[in-house]
Amino acid sequence: MKEQAQIQLHVTKERIWTRDFVLICLANFFIFLGFQMTLPTIPLFVEHLGGSDQLIGIITGVFTFSALLFRPYAGHSLETKGRQFVYMLGLAIFVLSVGSFGFAFSIAFLFVLRTVQGIGWSFSTTATGTIATDLIPPKRRGEGMGYFGLSGNLAMAIGPALGLTLAGSISFTMLFLICAALGAVALTLSTKVRYKKVEPPKEPTTRAKFDIFEKTAIKPSLLLFFITITFGGISTFLPLYTVQKEIAGIEMYFLIFALFLMISRTFSGRIYDAWGHIAVFLPGTFIVFIAMILLAWLPSSTVLFTAAALYGLGFGSVSPALQAWSVNQAPNDRKAMANATFFSFFDLGVGVGAVLFGQIAFLFGYQEIYIASAASVFVSMMLYIVLLQKERRKTT
Repeated sequence: MKEQAQIQLHVTKERIWTRDFVLICLANFFIFLGFQMTLPTIPLFVEHLGGSDQLIGIITGVFTFSALLFRPYAGHSLETKGRQFVYMLGLAIFVLSVGSFGFAFSIAFLFVLRTVQGIGWSFSTTATGTIATDLIPPKRRGEGMGYFGLSGNLAMAIGPALGLTLAGSISFTMLFLICAALGAVALTLSTKVRYKKVEPPKEPTTRAKFDIFEKTAIKPSLLLFFITITFGGISTFLPLYTVQKEIAGIEMYFLIFALFLMISRTFSGRIYDAWGHIAVFLPGTFIVFIAMILLAWLPSSTVLFTAAALYGLGFGSVSPALQAWSVNQAPNDRKAMANATFFSFFDLGVGVGAVLFGQIAFLFGYQEIYIASAASVFVSMMLYIVLLQKERRKTT
């Protein structure tokens, strides 16, 4: 009987789909749905306000750079002030800023609101990734993070197409209020989660106060940076690129991308848990590379949809593997900072991509954005090979 009880306890501890994990996934779905609805519509709103391609890139970039700057503080706060406080604060800031978008009647005011939104986004997403990490059994972290990512992927499947559809039939003010309401649902769900209790350090060291990255997470996060540069180019300029080329189906692009992202999440995490990042990274990045080449070519809707499927499959495989790699290497009291580091490089990649590609679009055109994106993915692949060779030399 005692052995059966121990076995049952072990099974319970290894279970991923607990009540709190389901709640955090649902909260993540709603906040991401509100966010994803703004991704393809913010460029249209900037155009509506009279902004150029350069301003579109800047408005997109300021959000991600704002999030980047506050990620380290969010990571420290998670370890000192607790998960619930940081998460709910971030959600509240996000709701208020997005709800105010529709009342921004100038580029300057929108710039300020996007900066505030980035702060809320940095707190909420750093917190939710850390909360999910707390709830997932360590031996199943790759698989669990893949499942957790499905909540954001499902929102990605619905959000962009829904946002673009609503933008064509209702006012921008009403659209952004709906996005804020979805964030409010996430805030309500967040009050039901039972959070891990965090004991603040009695004597914080200088390093604990002022460090901005978890060093064990730098390598996977740097690899992620060169990949998420592509995300900045797609989410910001692909709708405008397809209009220029008179290719229909941009709503279907985001749907197909998200569906294949979800498919990849169901198996890539298990592959990572069984064989490590070496079995996931290069195949995934190569698929992303091919997707960027197809977007640079883009002769038809068929090629657009094929690129969406490949990008979803590749990006969905690589991203959770790199996040699990980042968190697994960090000490137990630095998991939040590892997540903060991971998302900081994610933000930096999207922000650099948006600003850089805004300049490229202005000087050369939209097609060159995706040529540059393919080059960035290639750099990530080469860097991974170099890092892998260095690791092997250390172990021999």
